[in-house]
Amino acid sequence: MKKLLPLALFALPVAVLAAPAANWVSRVTISAIGGHAMGNPAAPTKLVEYVSYTCSHCAHFVGEASAPLKANYVKGGKVSVEIRNAVRDKYDLTAALLARCGGPARFMGNHEALFANQDAWMEQLQSYDRDATKPTDQIAALRDIGQKTGLYTLMAKRGYTPAQLNACIASPMAMKQIMAMTDEAWNKVKISGTPGFTINGTLVAGSDWGKLQAALPPAAR
Repeated sequence: MKKLLPLALFALPVAVLAAPAANWVSRVTISAIGGHAMGNPAAPTKLVEYVSYTCSHCAHFVGEASAPLKANYVKGGKVSVEIRNAVRDKYDLTAALLARCGGPARFMGNHEALFANQDAWMEQLQSYDRDATKPTDQIAALRDIGQKTGLYTLMAKRGYTPAQLNACIASPMAMKQIMAMTDEAWNKVKISGTPGFTINGTLVAGSDWGKLQAALPPAAR
């Protein structure tokens, strides 16, 4: 037994060194203003994306940029990405409320699914918009949008019940946070449109993945 002890001690640092590096993509937290921040909280580069779910440019950006951002920037801990709302209309607001269903752990999946299926529910939205009979109460109106434009159907495929979706639409905290982020985006940061970006608090010129990638510091690549 005495002869085995030095070997065990010698092997210990090897086991420690072999431990897998942290994958920061799986860490999502809610920021003070209500955005969903993915990645290392201590990342030296903090990217904020301001998005609208009814924005086709946003859908294109998310489809193009999500995978490389996660794999090449967020995963290793050098960049964190926070999603904030810049709501443009009642349909966008409905989608934003539904995206928050299930808490931080479900948000990124909901967020990407809403954009990936945007063409389908936006087509139904156009038909809905021509319908003259709509509820006048705000919460009832937002639920009606969700139920009749395919948004509830999309979220049901992600495992949500109608009761859960109704509760998400009616959440006063979620509404307050979305409105705060919207006010910040348009009136304080003064983005010119969606998607809009800041890096460490500085507004980025441009609204596509190529321009954003060029604005990221070389150390993050």
